[in-house]
Amino acid sequence: MSVRFWLAPVVFSAGLVTLPTAARPTTSPPAPAAQNPAPAGDQDQTTIDDQVDLAVTVYNSDIALVRDVRDLRLPRGIAELRFMDIAATVNPATVHFRSISEPSELDVLEQNYEYDLLEPDKLLRKYVGRNVTLVRMRQQNGTTTVEEVDARLLSYNNAPVWRIGNEIVTGMHADHIRFPELPENLYARPTLIWTLENGGAERHRVEASYLAGRLSWAADYVLNIGRDDKAADLDGWVTLTNGSGTAFRNARLQLVAGDLNRVRQGIGRMAAEAARDAALPASAPVSQEAFSEYHLYTLGRRTTINNAETKQVSLLGGTGIPVVKRYVVEGQRVYYHNAAHPGAPIKDVVQVYYQFKNEERAGLGMPMPAGTVRVYQADSKGGVQWVGEDRIAHTPKDEMLNLKIGNAFDVVAERSQIDFLRVGDRTHEVEYEITLRNHKPAPITVEVNEPVGGTWRMLRSSHRWTKTAAWAAQFMVPVAADGTTVLKYRVRVTY
Repeated sequence: MSVRFWLAPVVFSAGLVTLPTAARPTTSPPAPAAQNPAPAGDQDQTTIDDQVDLAVTVYNSDIALVRDVRDLRLPRGIAELRFMDIAATVNPATVHFRSISEPSELDVLEQNYEYDLLEPDKLLRKYVGRNVTLVRMRQQNGTTTVEEVDARLLSYNNAPVWRIGNEIVTGMHADHIRFPELPENLYARPTLIWTLENGGAERHRVEASYLAGRLSWAADYVLNIGRDDKAADLDGWVTLTNGSGTAFRNARLQLVAGDLNRVRQGIGRMAAEAARDAALPASAPVSQEAFSEYHLYTLGRRTTINNAETKQVSLLGGTGIPVVKRYVVEGQRVYYHNAAHPGAPIKDVVQVYYQFKNEERAGLGMPMPAGTVRVYQADSKGGVQWVGEDRIAHTPKDEMLNLKIGNAFDVVAERSQIDFLRVGDRTHEVEYEITLRNHKPAPITVEVNEPVGGTWRMLRSSHRWTKTAAWAAQFMVPVAADGTTVLKYRVRVTY
């Protein structure tokens, strides 16, 4: 026996995997013998064509509950059923299968999940020790001829090793390879296989529910602020991403919002409740309800979620929402002197916020899932410009939202400690001066929040103040258009 080597690599063309039309592929191992023979027309597999209802509940933790209802014809006795067209990311441990029409008459004896999917490389590896046909296209004198070689695949590690006739061959170039049949343990798509015992009717309406990964959603909001900074319009969107490996067509869609850790801890109970609620009708574009410690949002119509798709669904909307623009200076805990430039004031950042309330009279009032709020405002020529964004936590109704959009450009804050006096063993008096300069063409009010340590008493202040916490004082300081205001206050502190 001789060993021959060709150096050309194996080529997998678009037509690599071909099955002769006369061959009849075997798609699954033989089913176990049934106690009662199955009548003609009974099915041993089910696809999306049998589906009569589909509900998908997506949690904000990269997981979803799928509830798939199908009408089937099942033989009496023990038989095998291949449940196809499921999510490739299914968690087999979470699968629940039952008959809706006769729950007590249909039992699952065994369950298998087949995920060894049909791919050219896997198909070739399954044929180690078997014969295939190598097809080579030859060009000679402007004519293409087809050469077919019958070869046995001896091994396939780094590359295939063939037996052709009495020779061992490696590096054999083939334009495509023909396989006589599909191996029994290779599936075109993920499949759940159940061994069932049917003691009831031949026709059943069944439900399969399972958890699948790589389905996620997030809330995104667009806030359009009016030119006068007094009112705004808000649109909320659900951004849904499907990377599960399958499409969900004409599905009832529900979304669960809640704390991530709680979702994971209570997922079993939540899955059961979500499956129960999946069939509830909803007339509004999106309706919501509270259950357990979460909020459930239901889309009022069916929708299709394709694989590898990002879909946006309208969640809420409000117009003419009253907003307040806030300029905020947060005092420093340690600002006794400027270490870099002694005697010079310290610059403070002036933060800018928009504040509004999630209330019904403002056109809102629906619990708002955590997400990103992007803020826009029209310029002097009417063009809408992006002015910043912030992330909000889960926000119940009637709660206030504060969105930080950035730092003020035309408002400057400087602070100095202008006096320090020791009046006792552990008692001191300190005096501060905060200068606010407004270079805008309109007057503003700056909110100055000052930390004060120890036991303290305000001795004097140039502006009204409020004790907002045990160690904090707040000053609301008006500043005229293109003007300057100086805030001074003196406190006595005992440590």
